[in-house]
Amino acid sequence: MAKLSQDELLEQFATLTLIELSEFVKAFEEKFDVKAAAPVAVAGVAGPGAPAEAEEEQDEFDVVLTAAGDKKIQVIKEVRALTSLGLKEAKDLVDGVPATVLEKVAKDAAEKAKAALEAAGASVTVK
Repeated sequence: MAKLSQDELLEQFATLTLIELSEFVKAFEEKFDVKAAAPVAVAGVAGPGAPAEAEEEQDEFDVVLTAAGDKKIQVIKEVRALTSLGLKEAKDLVDGVPATVLEKVAKDAAEKAKAALEAAGASVTVK
Protein backbone atom coordinates (compact mmCIF):
# COMPACT_ATOMS: atom_id res chain seq x y z
CA MET A 1 0.00 0.00 0.00
CA ALA A 2 1.33 3.40 -0.95
CA LYS A 3 1.77 5.90 1.84
CA LEU A 4 -0.82 8.67 1.63
CA SER A 5 0.03 12.27 2.35
CA GLN A 6 -1.86 14.24 4.93
CA ASP A 7 -3.81 16.08 2.22
CA GLU A 8 -4.76 12.78 0.55
CA LEU A 9 -5.96 11.39 3.88
CA LEU A 10 -8.07 14.48 4.48
CA GLU A 11 -9.61 14.12 1.02
CA GLN A 12 -10.49 10.49 1.82
CA PHE A 13 -12.06 11.50 5.15
CA ALA A 14 -14.08 14.21 3.39
CA THR A 15 -15.86 11.52 1.36
CA LEU A 16 -16.99 9.61 4.47
CA THR A 17 -20.34 10.09 6.16
CA LEU A 18 -20.39 11.08 9.81
CA ILE A 19 -21.36 7.55 10.82
CA GLU A 20 -18.52 6.04 8.81
CA LEU A 21 -16.10 8.57 10.29
CA SER A 22 -17.32 7.81 13.80
CA GLU A 23 -16.82 4.08 13.21
CA PHE A 24 -13.31 4.82 11.88
CA VAL A 25 -12.43 6.81 15.01
CA LYS A 26 -13.64 3.95 17.24
CA ALA A 27 -11.62 1.42 15.26
CA PHE A 28 -8.55 3.70 15.40
CA GLU A 29 -8.90 4.07 19.18
CA GLU A 30 -9.14 0.30 19.63
CA LYS A 31 -6.27 -0.52 17.27
CA PHE A 32 -3.80 1.95 18.80
CA ASP A 33 -5.21 1.97 22.35
CA VAL A 34 -5.72 5.74 22.37
CA LYS A 35 -8.58 8.10 23.10
CA ALA A 36 -9.50 10.80 20.59
CA ALA A 37 -10.60 13.44 23.09
CA ALA A 38 -10.27 17.18 22.77
CA PRO A 39 -7.44 18.55 24.90
CA VAL A 40 -8.57 20.20 28.11
CA ALA A 41 -6.99 23.47 29.17
CA VAL A 42 -5.57 23.28 32.66
CA ALA A 43 -6.06 26.39 34.76
CA GLY A 44 -2.86 27.66 36.28
CA VAL A 45 -2.38 29.51 39.53
CA ALA A 46 -4.47 32.63 39.27
CA GLY A 47 -3.30 36.10 40.14
CA PRO A 48 -5.14 38.83 42.06
CA GLY A 49 -7.95 38.95 39.48
CA ALA A 50 -9.10 35.42 40.31
CA PRO A 51 -11.81 36.17 42.93
CA ALA A 52 -14.00 37.89 40.34
CA GLU A 53 -13.88 34.83 38.12
CA ALA A 54 -14.46 32.46 41.04
CA GLU A 55 -17.71 34.22 41.95
CA GLU A 56 -19.58 33.03 38.87
CA GLU A 57 -23.05 31.79 39.62
CA GLN A 58 -23.05 28.16 40.66
CA ASP A 59 -25.24 25.91 38.49
CA GLU A 60 -24.61 22.52 40.09
CA PHE A 61 -25.50 21.78 43.69
CA ASP A 62 -25.08 18.91 46.14
CA VAL A 63 -27.85 18.01 48.58
CA VAL A 64 -26.26 16.85 51.85
CA LEU A 65 -28.23 15.15 54.61
CA THR A 66 -26.85 16.43 57.92
CA ALA A 67 -29.26 14.77 60.37
CA ALA A 68 -32.11 12.27 60.02
CA GLY A 69 -34.26 13.73 62.80
CA ASP A 70 -36.99 11.90 64.70
CA LYS A 71 -38.85 10.49 61.67
CA LYS A 72 -36.05 8.33 60.30
CA ILE A 73 -38.38 6.03 58.35
CA GLN A 74 -39.97 8.99 56.55
CA VAL A 75 -36.51 10.33 55.70
CA ILE A 76 -35.49 6.92 54.29
CA LYS A 77 -38.65 6.92 52.15
CA GLU A 78 -37.82 10.39 50.81
CA VAL A 79 -34.23 9.38 50.06
CA ARG A 80 -35.53 6.39 48.11
CA ALA A 81 -37.99 8.62 46.23
CA LEU A 82 -35.24 11.09 45.30
CA THR A 83 -32.64 8.50 44.30
CA SER A 84 -32.57 5.07 42.72
CA LEU A 85 -31.31 3.49 45.94
CA GLY A 86 -32.80 0.35 47.42
CA LEU A 87 -34.08 0.14 50.98
CA LYS A 88 -30.79 -1.04 52.51
CA GLU A 89 -28.70 1.53 50.63
CA ALA A 90 -31.08 4.35 51.58
CA LYS A 91 -31.03 3.25 55.23
CA ASP A 92 -27.22 3.08 55.21
CA LEU A 93 -27.08 6.58 53.70
CA VAL A 94 -29.42 7.97 56.37
CA ASP A 95 -27.50 6.16 59.14
CA GLY A 96 -24.18 7.53 57.86
CA VAL A 97 -24.95 11.23 58.12
CA PRO A 98 -23.58 13.56 56.99
CA ALA A 99 -24.12 12.03 53.56
CA THR A 100 -24.63 13.39 50.06
CA VAL A 101 -28.07 12.46 48.74
CA LEU A 102 -27.83 14.16 45.32
CA GLU A 103 -24.74 15.41 43.51
CA LYS A 104 -24.44 18.05 40.80
CA VAL A 105 -28.13 18.77 40.32
CA ALA A 106 -29.79 21.98 39.17
CA LYS A 107 -30.74 24.61 41.73
CA ASP A 108 -34.49 23.99 41.46
CA ALA A 109 -34.05 20.20 41.85
CA ALA A 110 -31.81 20.76 44.87
CA GLU A 111 -34.35 23.08 46.48
CA LYS A 112 -37.20 20.61 45.86
CA ALA A 113 -35.15 17.76 47.36
CA LYS A 114 -34.25 19.90 50.36
CA ALA A 115 -37.91 20.81 50.94
CA ALA A 116 -39.02 17.18 50.66
CA LEU A 117 -36.36 15.94 53.08
CA GLU A 118 -37.04 18.74 55.56
CA ALA A 119 -40.77 17.98 55.39
CA ALA A 120 -39.91 14.40 56.37
CA GLY A 121 -38.01 15.72 59.41
CA ALA A 122 -34.40 15.72 58.21
CA SER A 123 -31.79 18.47 58.39
CA VAL A 124 -30.37 19.25 54.97
CA THR A 125 -27.83 21.63 53.46
CA VAL A 126 -27.36 22.53 49.83
CA LYS A 127 -23.80 23.17 48.73
